[in-house]
Amino acid sequence: MGKRLMLFVLTNILVITTIIIVWSIITHFTDIGQGGFDTGEGLLGIDMVALGVFSLIVGFAGSFISLAMSRWIAKKMMKVKVLDPSENLSAHEQRIVDKVHRFSRSAGLMHMPEVGIYQSKEVNAFATGPSKKRSLVAVSQGLLDSMDDDAVEGVIAHEVAHVANGDMVTMTLLQGIVNTFVVFFSRVAAIIVSRLVRSELQYVVRFGAIIIFQILFSILGSLVVMAFSRYREFHADRGGADLAGKDKMAHALRSLKAHVERANVNDGRDDSAVQTMKINGKSGMAKLFSSHPDLDERIARLEER
Repeated sequence: MGKRLMLFVLTNILVITTIIIVWSIITHFTDIGQGGFDTGEGLLGIDMVALGVFSLIVGFAGSFISLAMSRWIAKKMMKVKVLDPSENLSAHEQRIVDKVHRFSRSAGLMHMPEVGIYQSKEVNAFATGPSKKRSLVAVSQGLLDSMDDDAVEGVIAHEVAHVANGDMVTMTLLQGIVNTFVVFFSRVAAIIVSRLVRSELQYVVRFGAIIIFQILFSILGSLVVMAFSRYREFHADRGGADLAGKDKMAHALRSLKAHVERANVNDGRDDSAVQTMKINGKSGMAKLFSSHPDLDERIARLEER
């Protein structure tokens, strides 16, 4: 889930920033929204109601645009080879498709996710898509090469559980709320900052300040998104255990932990197959920006069931 979440968050930031830039240019060179929200009236001289409505519209628009693009962007960015069951697949590829479809049927999905493999040494897999009907489950070649069949089944079941749980849509709604606050407070901060300079410089300063504050607040807002992602990972682990069996899910997590430990041992060496798996053992601020909980905690919670 971490791979697709990072793509979603980065896409969201780019979409929101693009919307704001285009809107700022339109309002500056046309009669639309002249004066913006800096009316000189109300709290801090800002029309808070109008700004709130604007922030809500832009925030959720950006989030849902990012969701709609998520599957397409994942395919392009990760160079995913989609496995079409109607074509002549290799026995190896057919087994991956069969596993995804078997778990999807067990999870009650009415539409089978697209299945893909991407060429990377990293040990990873992700699920994405705008809905359960238009989802994608992709695994890396590195994962298939490094893990045994039981561990692969546990990983795939975990990703199917994300689809069945509707985690992308839930994350989109949360991201929309975060975006709303980001747009609102970045505008308020930019208006206040622009008042500190001469009138002829206010537009340029406000425009630049909006972009800067929006990026900074988006980074802070990602702490909320990442915290929710860590919470959903425990649910996906439980879902994966229900689909593939508790033993296979636990085995998958232990296999992942073994790769993480290998990455720590080989720190500083050219071992790209495991460097990307350093998602365990983070401390301090790094944990706050992690999309996944500590692997030991995931294993312990799963074994408590």
